[in-house]
Amino acid sequence: MRVVSLISTKGGVGKTTTAANLGGFVADAGLRVLLLDLDVQPTLSSYFALTRQACAGAYELLARNERDLERLVSRTSIPGLDLIVSNDDMGQLGTLLLHAPDGRLRLRNLLPIFQAHYDLLLIDTQGARSVLLEMAVLAADLALSPVTPEILAARELRRGTLQLLDDIAPYRHLGIQPPPLRLLINRVHPVSADARQIQQALRQVFGHSGGVQVLHTAVPAIDAYPRAATQQWPVHRVEYRKPSGRAAPAALETLRALAGELFPAWVERFAQVSGRGGRQHGQ
Repeated sequence: MRVVSLISTKGGVGKTTTAANLGGFVADAGLRVLLLDLDVQPTLSSYFALTRQACAGAYELLARNERDLERLVSRTSIPGLDLIVSNDDMGQLGTLLLHAPDGRLRLRNLLPIFQAHYDLLLIDTQGARSVLLEMAVLAADLALSPVTPEILAARELRRGTLQLLDDIAPYRHLGIQPPPLRLLINRVHPVSADARQIQQALRQVFGHSGGVQVLHTAVPAIDAYPRAATQQWPVHRVEYRKPSGRAAPAALETLRALAGELFPAWVERFAQVSGRGGRQHGQ
């Protein structure tokens, strides 16, 4: 099971949208995906319609070490895409984990209960430095951070997210390596600088930071993403063909490229995904 945490110490960069659409795309490729919503503002928890609402959620998982998947896991309307909802309405988890001896390692220690059931776990986090964010990073194989295409935003990410990775480096003494960080340039406007120039600028900012890589895939600022959220669908199902006259690729093409960069072992599966609710006809 691959574990990817969507992280940023800055809010509003697109973590939830990325988690929802990446999860929906990978599920449509026939893989088993679990979304874990750790944001106290539970946007991911309401992104997709649910066909089954579990009686428990992230609070029971982390505060009570709940291990019964029937109690924890809700089913979304996307086959193969499950969800553990955020239900820490009072924001108590942060305080509880901060004072627990295993607080920052609790999620990592609970991962075995999901191993046999899922191919991919995507963790959405709050856009602020917290013990929950540190816990999500320490549980991950890979950290993915959307960043908007402004150098000032990139510098802020360097002060926040990269500092977080530096601060958890002592866990190496316990045999826990901080995950590599992938930066996803998000919401690239057609009227802004070319995405390749932005990538080059970001590489200059992060070029001397070990374990950090700017992804080649950039997500354009197109209206398909808010339309998909309104319809409670993954964006590749909403826009699977590029509209005539637009330079930006279709959302399906962007998600396929992004998923292929992050999970190259599954590229052949991703090639079979269409925008009509699953794989290409005849597959």
